[in-house]
Amino acid sequence: MATDSFTLTIHMVSSLDGYIAKRDNSIAWFETSCNYEKGIALTDEETAAFLTSIDCYIMGARTYELAVELSKSYGWAYGDKPTIVLSNKPGTAHLPNVEMYSGDLTKLVNERLKPIYKSVWLVGGASVVSDFIRLKLADEVRVSILPIILGDGIPFFNHIDQEQILLLKDVTPHKTGMVELCYEMKKD
Repeated sequence: MATDSFTLTIHMVSSLDGYIAKRDNSIAWFETSCNYEKGIALTDEETAAFLTSIDCYIMGARTYELAVELSKSYGWAYGDKPTIVLSNKPGTAHLPNVEMYSGDLTKLVNERLKPIYKSVWLVGGASVVSDFIRLKLADEVRVSILPIILGDGIPFFNHIDQEQILLLKDVTPHKTGMVELCYEMKKD
């Protein structure tokens, strides 16, 4: 039986010109910031409370490889939450809460995720995001736009090949100059 309220959120950090990473997959530019006086600054407690509201993460294999590499310096960003890595190649998860998955995405969402979770976040990458949008599996998109223009890189939305109407739900400016946009996916 499905939970009362299930939401699958696509979340990405992007440059103003729509790139999620440089061509070499580097994201050092994430630390770019400015001082926007009217923006909010979340406390560590607010951030922790927000993160507890996420039940499960989904990511593509390349995003997972990058997250594992970054975890060597910063720790595993997804804590002990169940994390599903989508891959067409056999692979080994580095933590007990990480599962490798290869198969039908609609079945994954409808048969495995909806019955037990309320809040699932898809955190990368671009081709996985495109698949979820094409299949109409996502409920919302949250994009955190950083104050930088990269000029080239890996685009957030890549080869979706269909129009998708979005309904703006929220806009949050942060003290760092990052702007978070939250859109509901219109499924009609």
